[in-house]
Amino acid sequence: MPSTEVHAEVPVFDSAFVQDLHARYAEIRDATPVQRMVTPSGLPVWVITRYAYARAALADPRLSKESARIREVITANLPPGADHRMFGNELSAHMLNMDPPDHTRLRKLVVKAFTSRRVEALRPRVEEITDRLLDEMAGQSEVDLLDSFAFPLPIQVISELVGVDESRRDDFRAWTNTLLDASDRGAAEDAAMAMGQYLTELIELKRREPGDDLLTALVDATDNEDRLSDGELIAMVFLLLVAGHETTVNLIGNGVLHLLRNPDQWAALREDPDLVAGAVEEMLRFDGPVMHGTFRFTAEAVPVGDVEIPAGQIVWVGLAAANRDPEQFPDSERFDITRDAHGHLAFGHGIHFCLGAQLARLEGQTALRKLVERFPDLSPAGPLDGAEWRFSTLIHGLRALPVHPGGR
Repeated sequence: MPSTEVHAEVPVFDSAFVQDLHARYAEIRDATPVQRMVTPSGLPVWVITRYAYARAALADPRLSKESARIREVITANLPPGADHRMFGNELSAHMLNMDPPDHTRLRKLVVKAFTSRRVEALRPRVEEITDRLLDEMAGQSEVDLLDSFAFPLPIQVISELVGVDESRRDDFRAWTNTLLDASDRGAAEDAAMAMGQYLTELIELKRREPGDDLLTALVDATDNEDRLSDGELIAMVFLLLVAGHETTVNLIGNGVLHLLRNPDQWAALREDPDLVAGAVEEMLRFDGPVMHGTFRFTAEAVPVGDVEIPAGQIVWVGLAAANRDPEQFPDSERFDITRDAHGHLAFGHGIHFCLGAQLARLEGQTALRKLVERFPDLSPAGPLDGAEWRFSTLIHGLRALPVHPGGR
């Protein structure tokens, strides 16, 4: 019979944990398939660490994502005196925080924009933006690859797709960074308010001045088909913009970091750029852009191996831990762009599988191929072992990646 006993120590998921994420999760994964942890605010969470259990959990309807009830579960589990501030309902009521049938209804509205055919049609524009950014890097002795390349590529692509004015993209990056930073909930609350106000104004602009973009289509669905409430529309745009760039920013940043840490892998890609598709999958597996699936809660007691998670508990599906499970990926701690990394969970699994996975792959493959072809002698401009990671409970990404392009 499963028990609620887990590894004796209750680790704190804090900034120090994130800086040594994979080593800490390897210790936990070796000891138990699920570990009770606590966030800095005192919230207990149960983290699933092994691949088979994580994959099953991502598709388990007993692990609910309904946002209003999640807020109730969080409030019930926080200790007295803890900071109860969370994202407002305005931004959190999106399809990633919904169960069927609402999830099904909302996903149908946007899935057509991310079909293989639609994504492939974006390739020329992705290539054009990539070439321009690399042109701007040429001739510079040192750049931050995140600021110069990894961020502006996906934010421009998703902004053009959705219909966001170029002049507000830096604001959007600042708001997103603050929202995803787990260290200052007060600042996150302010950023959420600012972003919500901006999105409200943007939606009103699209009503007055329709464009050939996804947001205009969603506004039309809201006004003429009664398929989205105004709150759902704001949350949908928030999700598309944040998920539409953060995934690729950190795919590129984390991936290039490990290519530079493993010069033989960079050399292999330089010699054969056609390895790029497999390289991107290995980058996603080895150090993907998302550490955990978004919040779930146990609608009833859920056994995970020999541990039972009681009802009414917050659960994180540990994507980063599962993707290095040696039971699924032999020699899992080795970064190898020639391995078969398919089956990784970087984009999730089940009904919440990342809607933009094909777009992220297109951007990642285009960026990596053109980067290695344009700057074959790219090198780090600082100690790679000292790379600093952002403190987030969701996103795994670097604060900076200074490099010497060393190309033409």
